[in-house]
Amino acid sequence: MSTPYPFTAIVGQDDLRLGLLLNAVSPAVGGVLVRGEKGTAKSTAVRALAALMPEVAVVPGCRFSCDPASPDPACPDGPHAEAAGVSRAARTVELPVGASEDRLVGALDIERALSEGVKAFEPGLLADAHRGILYVDEVNLLHDHLVDLLLDAAAMGASYVEREGVSVRHAARFLLVGTMNPEEGELRPQLLDRFGLTVEVAASRDTDERVEVVRRRLAYDDDPEGFAARWAEEESALRQRIADARALLPRVVLGDGVLRQIAATCAAFEVDGMRADIVMARTATALAAWAGREEVTADDVRQAALLALPHRRRRNPFDAPGLDEDKLDQALDEAGPQDDHDDDDQPDPDPDGGGNDDGGGGGGVPPQADGDRTPPQGQGGEDGDTPSQAPEGTPDAPGRSTGAEQQPVASAEPFRTKMLSVPGLGEGAAGRRSRARTEHGRTTGARRPQGSLTKLHLAATVQAAAPHQRARGRAGRGLVVRRDDLRQATREGREGNLVLFVVDASGSMAARQRMSAVKGAVLSLLLDAYQRRDKVGLVTFRGKEAEVALPPTSSVDAAAARLESLPTGGRTPLAAGLLKAHDVLRVERLRDPSRRPLLVVVTDGRATGGPEPVALAGRAARLHRSEGAASVVVDCESGYVRLGLAGELARELGGTAVTLDELRADSIAGLVKDVTAAGRAA
Repeated sequence: MSTPYPFTAIVGQDDLRLGLLLNAVSPAVGGVLVRGEKGTAKSTAVRALAALMPEVAVVPGCRFSCDPASPDPACPDGPHAEAAGVSRAARTVELPVGASEDRLVGALDIERALSEGVKAFEPGLLADAHRGILYVDEVNLLHDHLVDLLLDAAAMGASYVEREGVSVRHAARFLLVGTMNPEEGELRPQLLDRFGLTVEVAASRDTDERVEVVRRRLAYDDDPEGFAARWAEEESALRQRIADARALLPRVVLGDGVLRQIAATCAAFEVDGMRADIVMARTATALAAWAGREEVTADDVRQAALLALPHRRRRNPFDAPGLDEDKLDQALDEAGPQDDHDDDDQPDPDPDGGGNDDGGGGGGVPPQADGDRTPPQGQGGEDGDTPSQAPEGTPDAPGRSTGAEQQPVASAEPFRTKMLSVPGLGEGAAGRRSRARTEHGRTTGARRPQGSLTKLHLAATVQAAAPHQRARGRAGRGLVVRRDDLRQATREGREGNLVLFVVDASGSMAARQRMSAVKGAVLSLLLDAYQRRDKVGLVTFRGKEAEVALPPTSSVDAAAARLESLPTGGRTPLAAGLLKAHDVLRVERLRDPSRRPLLVVVTDGRATGGPEPVALAGRAARLHRSEGAASVVVDCESGYVRLGLAGELARELGGTAVTLDELRADSIAGLVKDVTAAGRAA
């Protein structure tokens, strides 16, 4: 077994280390989500934490790590007789992104269960992680069905495995630690809320600190054992401090005045539910124990808010996480003076706000451009206020320019769009857009299993085994089942698609109000893609050429950011945009052939760039149609006189044209849900 990198040898990353240590002191905090760019010691720190965790006592021979002091009465390996427990190190179990459901929750021997009635169960990763750490690297890329299982286990503290009437339950209480790079996409809100704390990490820009990181890493790579030995004393001291804090934790007092501050802070940031209040209380208590105090202070509450609230505050999916620290201080100050009946619980109430001016002292989220990011138009700030659009004729109107290229225009307020899906039945990654054969969903039939059996079709299995019972010498009541009799259930669910936006940014679209509406429509479709777990890409065309503004990615918020900064002006090289989109789709078919594309062309249909622009655009559109790409054209033409060019483009693509008004889910205009694919009659 390789020697892990010492936790105490990690340079900087104060927030990351604090979040992990608080969970080591009080696992009830609920885990930590580590967000940050690649190469920032996220995985290194998590793996190093296991060496600091106290040992756990387990029942000898129990595969589910039962505590000998209070064994699980429903343990599949039980009941356990009274016996002395054995101690072992706390485990860190890693859940691969591509793991199967059976690998996570365990698997039943279906053949023995049917023929012998025996619950032959092979434990999964949830059982291994019980009373330890469950680590998910790139947790934002985890498949939805695994996310659902994690949510169930985290909520109930147990894992249930059920296969056609045969069920197994075992305890599964673990410290959930996830790492992710936000550029690769965001987490589902349900799973995001399950993490007690969140921390943002970034590489240091200090030269001396970066030099020290490289120096230590090279020393570790050259001699892992020797490097770990040099840090053994610091590791031992930190391990002892964790043990002391755990022993002190039950004696920490959480006064009513502190609880009022916690409640007032959560209310001020409009977080959903009560989990944030509970997590903040537990985190503040752990902070006090970590500092060696028996009373929680206002500074502990502030630090707890910076760790527990950034990922819970009410926000648009495209907004960066973080807290307005001025608003936080205001909420704490307003709640502080009200606890006059609880002065004995607050030794240093700090009424003038002193002690909060240092930015939290190494906790919460690191500075991110003062913690703010300008929200998309229509999102407003944290209170949801939306600046009104300035009239087009005003001197300071955004996007008003006399040159060929105009400045970016803010998008209009997004809206809920109608469903656009790819026709037919796919086999792509799980999602919520188009029909597909999946491991989860509605059972539609049965087939012989290809590889290991994952979803038994009981009726088909019995039907296959029934004619052979006499020949197999059946004497008792049990059904004699052979492996050839087993049938896999075929299921139909939904898949995620590659939604490639091709956006016309030419001068014909550059009128301020029109481009604002267009951006609002594309932003609305991006929101829809975020909810349906799609990959997205963005191609823009204007002037003389087209460019890939964003290669296909799961980070929908990155596409929204590129859209906001999109300039306009120049001619309309429609053919170049379609051909660039064709190149993108060709490469993506090689990378991920099972993910079906949906081409969304946002244009008024004009083509003015290059020789014979209209004919060339028609040929480019027919190229997409010949390769079976499903498409929809969002017609942005406005005014009393309409040429219908977008509709003609949709016919060339073999797709459907919809206006901006028809795109709205609440529009009374009809819209076919499944866009017409190539090969279907136009």
